[in-house]
Amino acid sequence: MYDDVTLRFSSKSRFILQMQWEFAIPGRKETPWEGGLYRGQMLFKDDYPSTPPKVKFVPPLFHPNVYPSGKLLHNFGSDTYFVDSFIGLIYFYISGTVCLSLLDEEKDWRPAVTIKQILLGIQDLLNDPNPKDPAQADAYTCYIQNKLDYDRRVRAQAKAHPANI
Repeated sequence: MYDDVTLRFSSKSRFILQMQWEFAIPGRKETPWEGGLYRGQMLFKDDYPSTPPKVKFVPPLFHPNVYPSGKLLHNFGSDTYFVDSFIGLIYFYISGTVCLSLLDEEKDWRPAVTIKQILLGIQDLLNDPNPKDPAQADAYTCYIQNKLDYDRRVRAQAKAHPANI
């Protein structure tokens, strides 16, 4: 069972209409992420839902599939985004961005994908990284070579971002 996710909305107008949402994803129970609340931002352009939102963690997380600047991402256009663990592959490469093939308009993105599906996919990704597509060298190396140390660092991160909503 998943714990609830939290969204806050704020509109930011630029040259194109965009909307920025803030989210909070709790770490799943019985994982090293438990007890933490991981915040981030989703940026929706004016052509949403035809195109996926951009997503990143703020502040960045220690995770093999999160760029050091906080983005969990997937390849789409000039940016990247996250891949949903129940939909397909996960690709990451821009700082702080989340990547799910689910959010790649050239792959699995569909306008019917819900925000809840996106956030639950990210929550799944936290405890189930994709070592085939590393975005953060330190986290990847630690995860592959010393899982006990990786889990220790993730638990410390959970304590640094307590779930006190």
